[in-house]
Amino acid sequence: MCGIVGYLGSKQAYPILISGLRRLEYRGYDSAGVALIDGDVLRIHKCQGKVSDLEAHVNGHPATGTLGIGHTRWATHGPPNDVNAHPHQATSGDLALIHNGIIENYAPIKEELLQRGHVFRSDTDTEVLVHLIDDIQRAEGVELGEAVRLALTNVVGAYAIVVIDRKDPDTMVAARRSSPLVIGIGESEGEYFLASDATPIVEHTRNVVYMEDGEIAIINRRSGLRLRTMKNQEKTPFIHELEMHLEALEKGGYDHFMLREI
Repeated sequence: MCGIVGYLGSKQAYPILISGLRRLEYRGYDSAGVALIDGDVLRIHKCQGKVSDLEAHVNGHPATGTLGIGHTRWATHGPPNDVNAHPHQATSGDLALIHNGIIENYAPIKEELLQRGHVFRSDTDTEVLVHLIDDIQRAEGVELGEAVRLALTNVVGAYAIVVIDRKDPDTMVAARRSSPLVIGIGESEGEYFLASDATPIVEHTRNVVYMEDGEIAIINRRSGLRLRTMKNQEKTPFIHELEMHLEALEKGGYDHFMLREI
């Protein structure tokens, strides 16, 4: 089971992403990675192994910025290695994307993109999706949220995705179909969290929005959260208050969650 974490706000994103990825380790995974936007610079750090291996990989390299996404991957398309780890990047170098799920029709999409001159580095269906979004964004001259919506109308499969754009360091875009995704609304103005489930979010906020199938979230530092459908219809976010407590998510000194439950 893959895991997703995202952060947009005034704090440094990297410590929040790493803490969130650690809380998602119970899902099982074979690689981990983060992408951060600092000014107009997009930095991606990823490697095979555990979150601790990712931290060692990042050590000594810049990992700054107040917008970032993180991922733990369980290999589906392509073996577990550094190249196939998420996040994945588009040819332009502007976009970074993380993805839970499987894109069933990635092969014909990839073939079409290859004919248009796209170059692929990994074996994953996820890299195909970020290339498709990038291709549409450039061809149509649209903003990231609309490029994501248009790209997903061509996709068959299950997904929870988060995309960031080096050219727009105030925005992250998320979408889901048949794979869970939750948005946390921070206590500070313009602060938002994203995750596969509430475990990485509960230590930061109790106010969350559970995305529904076919929804796209455009989250902006200044204009806030907007929800749209695949048919481009506006939706009003419904905010839930979490009742879980951080203590219930901890191992309580045990090596494994199963031991704690026993």
